[in-house]
Amino acid sequence: MDFNKLIARVKNILLTPKTEWPLVAAEPDTVPDLYKNYILILAAIPAVAGFIKMSILGTGMFGVSYRLSIGSGLTQMVLTYALTLGLVYVAALIADGFAPTFGAQKNQTQALKAVAYSWTATWVAGIGMLLGVGLGGLLVLAGFVYAIYLLNMGLQHTMQCPADKSAGFTAVTIVLTVIIAVIANSIILVPMGLSVYGGAQHLADTTSSVTIDKNSTLGALAAIGQQAAEANRKMDEAKKSGDANAQAQAAGAAAGQLLGAVLGGGDSVEALAPDALKPFVPDTLGGLPRTSMEVSRNAAIGIQVSNAKATYQGPQGGPEIELEITDTGGAKGVMALAGFAAIEEDKQTQSGYEKTYHQNGRMIHEEWHNSGSGEFTVILGDRFVVAVHGSGVANVDALKAALAGLNLAGLEALKSTGVKKG
Repeated sequence: MDFNKLIARVKNILLTPKTEWPLVAAEPDTVPDLYKNYILILAAIPAVAGFIKMSILGTGMFGVSYRLSIGSGLTQMVLTYALTLGLVYVAALIADGFAPTFGAQKNQTQALKAVAYSWTATWVAGIGMLLGVGLGGLLVLAGFVYAIYLLNMGLQHTMQCPADKSAGFTAVTIVLTVIIAVIANSIILVPMGLSVYGGAQHLADTTSSVTIDKNSTLGALAAIGQQAAEANRKMDEAKKSGDANAQAQAAGAAAGQLLGAVLGGGDSVEALAPDALKPFVPDTLGGLPRTSMEVSRNAAIGIQVSNAKATYQGPQGGPEIELEITDTGGAKGVMALAGFAAIEEDKQTQSGYEKTYHQNGRMIHEEWHNSGSGEFTVILGDRFVVAVHGSGVANVDALKAALAGLNLAGLEALKSTGVKKG
């Protein structure tokens, strides 16, 4: 996986498509190559950006804020990503199937090229999800419109569609793909309360004279590069065997391996067992007794996540505090990327405030509503998310004090537990 080549392709397809499409059409790629070297990486951008916005930064309108729990956010991210990977191929099949109708040449690989490289605009624009509904929505819409333009041009080169018929070809491909996306969204994600809408290989080269800190962000990218190299080796072996079943299995394994590498930051991670989280849920918090507790470990598409929830309130009612501890486990790489992005945010309104910042190497989010409710969240070791929510409390300092009373250092010390490097 050559990240320099990938970045150059993104830049050229967006800025100089007229000269880039002929080069794309002439390249001897295969379907697995396109997924491995391009689609798997670019398609992750909107999924990860959506997770960061919905579960870390949060979103809101008209003074009402909303944030998905980390567990729900991770589930939505993984399912959205998987659905996108499938839709790319479906769109390519649609284009290939209708090719003769518009005087174009049938070729599934060339059809996938047209779809994947034109969708670059929507994937890159997906970073706009971090900007909120207004500006972010405009950026995403602009990306979608530009993708239509790119597809219209791309079909003329990759599938040899006559220029006077490419607009109709583009329209049919886009409309049918959107219809299928809406149906898939309603069947797969909506019943769950979710919705789609709403390191280079050379870094891993052991002969290099460059020394990379394995614990750094660059080291994590290098580990992902090693995973990609291993997946590539297995694909090559399957190709040489001439066995179609072996090739299909290798392609599926490679996709899964790369997905796990990206989400896990290059590592294979087993989330903490429920019993390992229980000691970090105290009997009392902020001077209030615990009234309920729930601890679980789940796996969404093989990505393990553990979660502990507890509620604290006095016997006579009054202020209530909720504690939630999440071990992002197999998706800890996403938390590392969020930290690496150095996200900082500060909002002030008449009803309260909200800000995200870094302190002592940890990402922190705090939020307060003048009605008497708030939240204080900290990310430990790029893996554990500890959040304290309060209602009826005096101020956000009460939540900070409650969180400070937890054994944060002990939990952070477990950041390498269950981690299998590479």
